[in-house]
Amino acid sequence: MGRVDYADYLVIMTGRSDRHVHAIATGLEEAVRKQKLAPLSMEGLAAATWVLIDFGDVVVHVFQEDTRRLYDIEGLWIDAGRVPVPEETLPPGAQPAPRFDPS
Repeated sequence: MGRVDYADYLVIMTGRSDRHVHAIATGLEEAVRKQKLAPLSMEGLAAATWVLIDFGDVVVHVFQEDTRRLYDIEGLWIDAGRVPVPEETLPPGAQPAPRFDPS
């Protein structure tokens, strides 16, 4: 059994502004809907400082940087395993983001 019973994976992302967070969240929702799936719920889209998207086994958090630092989700799950995103899965020309520094 995993660390929690409500999800197998947490995905944590950072946007640079409320518009960026909104665009990431809605873009992700659209991409998933194209795969004939839909989120169970999405919260925080109006303010777009922290958007939570629940896909069942996967829960996605999209934060603005200051909000991500404030809530320190990584700190809550410090002992959880990490799954790196392979660089070959990035779109052409995209660069991997630097590791988030909560300090």
